[in-house]
Amino acid sequence: MSGLYSSLVSPHDRRVTLREGLTSGTIQRLPGAFSPLVGRAIQDAGFEGVYVSGAVVAADLALPDIGLTTLTEVAARARQIARSTDLPVLVDADTGFGEPMSAARTISEFEDAGVAGCHLEDQVNPKRCGHLDGKEVVPTELMLRRITAAVNERRDDAFVICARTDAAGVEGIDSAIERAKAYADAGADLIFTEALHTPAEFEKFRAAVDVPLLANMTEFGKTELLSAKTLEEIGYNAVIYPVTTLRIAMGQVEAALKDINETGTQTGWVDRMQHRSRLYELLRYNEYNAFDQQVFTYSAENYSS
Repeated sequence: MSGLYSSLVSPHDRRVTLREGLTSGTIQRLPGAFSPLVGRAIQDAGFEGVYVSGAVVAADLALPDIGLTTLTEVAARARQIARSTDLPVLVDADTGFGEPMSAARTISEFEDAGVAGCHLEDQVNPKRCGHLDGKEVVPTELMLRRITAAVNERRDDAFVICARTDAAGVEGIDSAIERAKAYADAGADLIFTEALHTPAEFEKFRAAVDVPLLANMTEFGKTELLSAKTLEEIGYNAVIYPVTTLRIAMGQVEAALKDINETGTQTGWVDRMQHRSRLYELLRYNEYNAFDQQVFTYSAENYSS
């Protein structure tokens, strides 16, 4: 369990946990967290890791996912989320926020933020959402420079550097496979191929690439949504659900606001809310209360109904 203000599990140990999970034969499930509290809820629900999506960080800032967020913004949010959970946190680093020198600094900042790993992609900078049309990928040579710079800057060998390729939707799956092999040879620990469509494509990629693989199960995109069990049977090592929690939350927020605007009351939504007692449980009020009863006056018995 985390300390009151940060995890008692060291960043290095969480990186080792992620690496060991990727070779365990059990698929590592990493739902996306849009806040530190969601990161804690992911741990409480029993998942193996937490994912921080660049698209979600952008959306939370009311920005589109077109490379507008900065390294500082993403690293700050990643640090906040990593602080809230004992799980390893994997972060979307887009294109490394620039060219190879910037990719190297990105690794340094994310290591300092306490996360377990990040992924860099081979799109042209600024990037586009991986499931939109009109993407462009950089030449393989430039992506290899990004990866090499990242690997060389890494201080903790346990930090996981994942290479994402968007080439399947631009140059075809065979090109994506060849790129993935080259990225692994350059030192990438994990390969993330974006926007595959069918189980057959996932199987083809798995058969061709001999390193751990990550699948992206995002809604409303080009990929058929497959269960973690199916992906594990195909041989994938990790799966992310990058925007799922944000979409669920925002769907409910918009529906509730519409209803409150029309009726003038939130009464119809009370039974659908997270109860205050459950929120206080996630926030660990009891432990703060035990720390200093003169400051915190919370009692679970007072908020159980």
